[in-house]
Amino acid sequence: MRLFTIFRIAMACCAFCTGAARAADQPADNPGLTTPNAATAAPIEPYTNERETQTFTVNADGSYTKIDEMTLRVNNEAGVARVAQYYIWFNRNMASVDILEAYTTSADGKRHDVRPEQIRDVQEARSFDAPMFQDILEKVIVFPAVEPGARVHLKYRKTQMQPIVPGHFSDFTPPDLAPTHHFRLVYDLPAGKPLYADARGFIALPPSTKNGRTRYEFRYDKAHFARLEYGSIAYVSYGDRLMVSTFPDYAAFAAKYRESAVDASVNDPAIVGLARSLTAGDPTPRAKAGTLYDWVRKNVRYVAVNIGRGAVVPHRATDILTLRYGDCKDHVALYGALLDAVGIRNEPALISSGTIYTLPDVPGYGVLNHVITWLPELQLYADSTAPNVEFGYLPSTDMNRPVVLVNDGVLSRTPSTATMSRTTDLSINVARDGSATFVYRLESAGWAAEQGRALLRMQTPAQREESLQAELRFVNLSGTATLSTSNLNATDGPLSLTMKGKLEDFVVPGTAASIPALTSFVGGFQSDARYWLGERQRTQPFVCRNVELHERTQIALPANFRVLDVPEAMAARNLFIDYRSTYSYDASTNVITVTRDGTTRFASEVCSPEDFTQMRAGIETIGRDVRAQVIVRSTLADAARGASATLSAPPRVIAGSPVRVQSAD
Repeated sequence: MRLFTIFRIAMACCAFCTGAARAADQPADNPGLTTPNAATAAPIEPYTNERETQTFTVNADGSYTKIDEMTLRVNNEAGVARVAQYYIWFNRNMASVDILEAYTTSADGKRHDVRPEQIRDVQEARSFDAPMFQDILEKVIVFPAVEPGARVHLKYRKTQMQPIVPGHFSDFTPPDLAPTHHFRLVYDLPAGKPLYADARGFIALPPSTKNGRTRYEFRYDKAHFARLEYGSIAYVSYGDRLMVSTFPDYAAFAAKYRESAVDASVNDPAIVGLARSLTAGDPTPRAKAGTLYDWVRKNVRYVAVNIGRGAVVPHRATDILTLRYGDCKDHVALYGALLDAVGIRNEPALISSGTIYTLPDVPGYGVLNHVITWLPELQLYADSTAPNVEFGYLPSTDMNRPVVLVNDGVLSRTPSTATMSRTTDLSINVARDGSATFVYRLESAGWAAEQGRALLRMQTPAQREESLQAELRFVNLSGTATLSTSNLNATDGPLSLTMKGKLEDFVVPGTAASIPALTSFVGGFQSDARYWLGERQRTQPFVCRNVELHERTQIALPANFRVLDVPEAMAARNLFIDYRSTYSYDASTNVITVTRDGTTRFASEVCSPEDFTQMRAGIETIGRDVRAQVIVRSTLADAARGASATLSAPPRVIAGSPVRVQSAD
């Protein structure tokens, strides 16, 4: 009763407020003309960076002082969550941060100062499990009285007492993707230390030199950023960003890293002995490299500290071997020492891991955040920090990226694409009551096979059960299932899975009903179509991985079911996609067979909006086809015996209609 009363009061208040708002919106000089109501106005960005100036005073040794002064306006409730706390990252053994001024100006113009107890140093979350890197801190400023319409003001000084790379300085500035106005970056350096820049979207002012120092200034102003589209690559790969550096080119950058990575312990007897004992039975250099790769990825724990987020000098290989953990550069150092011990050439390759697929024209640690291994004689890259990636493949975050080869000091590139192949066979036997039993067999080959094995190796029994249920939920089915697999301790080759189980209410008996023309559970054409069709139009580059899929399903119906209609066969062919499906019905056995086969031919892991335009019609064909259904009619199970005389006659023979082809060159 009380809830109903509250509901009525709320509805009355809403009606009153709506009327009042409409009355208030009426212009006084024209009562018949209304302006848009706030409730129907387009959403606004959570906050606006109204003004910010960052000033770097750089010393000859690469150390610097940064003064950052900003004003952020909170536009709505979402902005409160994003602006009310501000984080400043620093390494407490190399830098310090001092808050010079911090306060909130509320919507009514009142100033609310940040008190000392509202400023705290906290350990960065990503270093909790990395004992060697617990000096990474974040200074957190909690602003009071933050509400829509308020402004937060912050001025702080960061003093980098020890340079990340002695004698050099670099700074990377990506946009916040929020409305930004009056944004200035000023770099003040000794006149004899030139600053190189790659400024895309930023306006560079002419440098000015005075009293032995040169001042560089960049300005930025942008009121609107387009929504990041589903599956798109990082904005800085194609959008605005600023990189400044005292390194003139990537050769100089590589030389500095090479110099810092020299390790006298690489020929230690413990390392040499381990490498030779592990590879004693391997007949080829590739086999030896694979054995050592598997040992490192399975025995050396990766700690989540990127190369640009702390020290850039790898630890001694002997220490890494003893401790059995390290970050990416430590993995490369130990793996490289093991390879050296068996005579396999290798070198570090600096890379941007993630969804950044391009490098700026000048080098720096803001974009280069990872290190992998290049084996020139095998023409292979290896990333031993990826415990679920088979030797010979790379994780998707390393694919199609420019790299800096440290020994040669040149730019190269990781493979542009790698194909995942997958074959599935689904057999469904429908019972008279509409339930069903099924057997689902899957074989995965290529980069996805070892990822699947690693996932299954790490699952608890509860997680295994949940994953099986998730497979069924993905295709809107419910039931029970068990799983058997090929050897999960294998480190290469295909992965085979077999799911067996029972489906509840697979089809409704006693009436005309539809049966989904499934050919796979999670993964396969249905998953790929959902991803590809995540956007109707694309204006941004997006990730596209090559697949080769072969799927087959047989649905055996009992005598009290007869087929009324099956879908049409479909095909799609264009520059990027080759796809074909078939549907058939055997009246003598009451069995429906569905096949779907297809491959993609993307030239790289990144497709352009123009590519999407060319492939869209074919993708839509696949999207419609994977939603196809078979129409059946049945009698109720308990009446099936009485109807058997009627149903014993051969049903109408139905074959798929002539294939419908969508093609484009």
